[in-house]
Amino acid sequence: MKIVTAAEMREIDRITTGKYGVPSLTLMENAGSAVAQFVLEEYPDAQQITVVCGKGNNGGDGFVAARKLHEAGKQVSVLLLADPAELKGDAAEMLKRLPKPPRVVHEPEELMPNLDGIGGASLLIDAVLGTGFKPPVSEPYRTAIDYMRFAGAAVVAVDIPSGLESDATNIQERPWAEAVVTFTAPKPAHVFGSIANGAVVVAPIGSPEEAIQSSSGIEVVTPRELKILRGHRAADANKGDFGHVLIFGGSLGKSGAAAMAGMAALKIGAGLATVATPRSALPGVAAFMPELMTEPLEETEAGTASGAALTNLLPLVKRKTVVAIGPGLSRHSATVWAVREFVRACTLPIVLDADGLNAFEESSDDLNGSSRPLIITPHPGEMARLTRLTTAQVQERRIDIAREFATRHHAIVVLKGHRTVIAEPGGKVWVNMTGNPGMAKGGTGDVLTGMISGMIAQHPNSLIDAALAAVYLHGLAGDLAVQQTGERSLMATDLIRFLPDALRWTSQQTDEAVTTLRLASSHS
Repeated sequence: MKIVTAAEMREIDRITTGKYGVPSLTLMENAGSAVAQFVLEEYPDAQQITVVCGKGNNGGDGFVAARKLHEAGKQVSVLLLADPAELKGDAAEMLKRLPKPPRVVHEPEELMPNLDGIGGASLLIDAVLGTGFKPPVSEPYRTAIDYMRFAGAAVVAVDIPSGLESDATNIQERPWAEAVVTFTAPKPAHVFGSIANGAVVVAPIGSPEEAIQSSSGIEVVTPRELKILRGHRAADANKGDFGHVLIFGGSLGKSGAAAMAGMAALKIGAGLATVATPRSALPGVAAFMPELMTEPLEETEAGTASGAALTNLLPLVKRKTVVAIGPGLSRHSATVWAVREFVRACTLPIVLDADGLNAFEESSDDLNGSSRPLIITPHPGEMARLTRLTTAQVQERRIDIAREFATRHHAIVVLKGHRTVIAEPGGKVWVNMTGNPGMAKGGTGDVLTGMISGMIAQHPNSLIDAALAAVYLHGLAGDLAVQQTGERSLMATDLIRFLPDALRWTSQQTDEAVTTLRLASSHS
């Protein structure tokens, strides 16, 4: 799903009306109806609802939502922060259609007699300022926004919480809206800012797909993009149809990393998974999960893969589909040499993570996907080492750095973190919005490596789609798990445990041809 700026959204609306013949009044009717429908579905017990409206189109959307909620039997009051004579166009028309006139406030001091509508409501709808807002906030809007912020009732924002700029990518303000309903396409603030404590949804209001254009080349990963998860397996399928993953990882004391990667590859659907690991780590891997196959590697005195391990590794790529390199390998000098030589010689698609990436921190120019597909999955610190930048510099320019590295090295880059970025060599970028802070724990990256490898094993000719699906499912499994475990107690293995639920939920969304899409929220 494309991310658009406020200016691009205005152009989309203009084209929708001028070229495709959808009246602007219809767009407003559909927008307000989407807000009302969201409130009815998510807050069915809310009876006293106050809609706080500005004089622009955002207020017009609020008038429609108020009318629809009134028709649904809710007790709705509308607070208009302007003289009705100031309203123009579609907003003025929707004001006329309200079942009863709004309470009107011109000045901040006039809010006091009307505070019962805000303070006594079980739900507030913020329809004051929309995506066209530019600071500063004028009165009485500023005072009304402050009242909503501290009213104690849940707030559903129309398009964006009032007072925030939709094109902003670095919003520091603590979110005060419970949910946000925006329209047609997300704006930068919806994706890169924490603007709501709960759901952020995008509702279609009538613009055809052809009218939705963006110059950024950045999209959000949603179930719509995950067509790779649709359909059922053939009745006569066998394990060979779904690929064989080879994991090169593990070391003495770090066998769990490689084992989790292998387990995740199988859990996401790969037919077979083999973990090649130093001899001293092999018992730990084998005991982790009986379905995993193992291969012993020659090791150093420290229990890490040695240079001699290549004699074992290179024959293992036969009849494999994809190789994952890195989980738990260690940074022993002999292991680093083995990794570099194996990457140079391997002709299969490679998923490179953790210590596999660290092996190239002094020679990232040797990382290139031109001769065979390469997918790297760095966290910000690893990306900093590869690019000779600081972690702070990587975090400041996550999208640009991921895109530049992907283009220069002909690789798919999965830059992990809050809003994981996926960049492909052609310059296109996706941003993932699933996941939560509970996943900031050792082992979750190893699980992601296994999931990406497992998806590639099943779809070796659709690498970017496989990567997008794995990243989305990884975060979604975390979102599902955290509802049971809480953030502090979430473990990497919980992601594997909840992966079947994430797969089931996502496949249902694609099969149902979802229209209204949730970018961020809990999933049930």
